[in-house]
Amino acid sequence: MGKKFLFVICIVLGVFAAACSSNPQVTRVDADTRTDLSGYWNDTDVRIVCESLISSALSSPRIDAYIKNYAANNKGEVPAVIVGRFRNTSSEHIDTSIISGIMRTAILNSGKLEFVEGGDAREDIRAERQDQQWNASEETAAALAQETGANFMLTGEVKSIIDRAGNTTVRTYFVKATMTNIETNRILWEGEYNDIKKTIQQPRAKL
Repeated sequence: MGKKFLFVICIVLGVFAAACSSNPQVTRVDADTRTDLSGYWNDTDVRIVCESLISSALSSPRIDAYIKNYAANNKGEVPAVIVGRFRNTSSEHIDTSIISGIMRTAILNSGKLEFVEGGDAREDIRAERQDQQWNASEETAAALAQETGANFMLTGEVKSIIDRAGNTTVRTYFVKATMTNIETNRILWEGEYNDIKKTIQQPRAKL
């Protein structure tokens, strides 16, 4: 009886140990650490692309010239930008709102351009402003038809090219951002980054 009980205990402990060993191993790394586990688009790619596009936009002579001219004619104010569509036409899921969000934050914080809300956020603000007309005091209710019209729209696109032969795949990414004058439809600035190329070597199947 004692041996059988000991045997059962050993089995239980063995199962418990196996279950524990199947838990994921988590290691915290620095946010700037470059990682590539699958060869697909990742946070490192986002960081590299955004750094390049932001630098290009903030150092653009055409943007600087427009800002100076605009300020001279508008009591020192700076132009306003609204973020439009950042399309993903690549072969994989890419959240392009991360790219446009990082660009907006960096350009806004530079003080060179102002941004106005668009999309769902704008609709939420408009709904709140409308609600205030009925439910807030006359002194504190936000006035209607006082929005700042945007001078430019920031748009972009992510594309990819995949070349595959045997167990080797090459992924190349092309990311473009454009600042367009809403009134004239003229492009003020355009930046493109196409230096992300990855070679993925899949292990050969064992026979």
